[in-house]
Amino acid sequence: MNLPNKLTLLRVIMIPFFAFFLLWQFTKWNILISLLIFAAASLTDLFDGKIARKYNLITNFGKFLDPLADKALVMAALVAFIELGWCSSVPVMIILFREFMVSALRLVVKSGDGIVVPAGWFGKIKTSFTMVSLVAILLLRGLEPFGIEIPHIYGISAALIWISAALTAGSGLQYLAAYRKVIDPNK
Repeated sequence: MNLPNKLTLLRVIMIPFFAFFLLWQFTKWNILISLLIFAAASLTDLFDGKIARKYNLITNFGKFLDPLADKALVMAALVAFIELGWCSSVPVMIILFREFMVSALRLVVKSGDGIVVPAGWFGKIKTSFTMVSLVAILLLRGLEPFGIEIPHIYGISAALIWISAALTAGSGLQYLAAYRKVIDPNK
């Protein structure tokens, strides 16, 4: 297994540790610890892609697992945010629907002609914005146990998550448009 794929697997392994520290508040440092784990996991996404492209280590396994690892990390954070009362479930449902739709589309394309659908540019922007937004929310929330209150934190969090949902929906539409012939072969 090459280094980019190991980094992707590391990202998957980090998800339960992130969720543990975020959801079980046994010290005032928990949110900041979960932030560090989330940020490190997010950075593995940046590095695995750069290394794979630079050293021509792109594999079908990596093209398949990398976006699933991203989805799992982001969805773990968003579901935890709902549990903690930090965000509404509506934008999370939009994001979740898109992720299932794109994953299903990837499987259909892969099963039809063996092509693995790599992440598109809109999807990469969506993922980057979402991960940076989640890091920002974790940072702002992580300051609260130390007496640092951020005015309008719920509104800031909601805006970032809704923008992420809009970008997520837009990238889903890009996938649908790019692979419309798979969906409807008569077009």
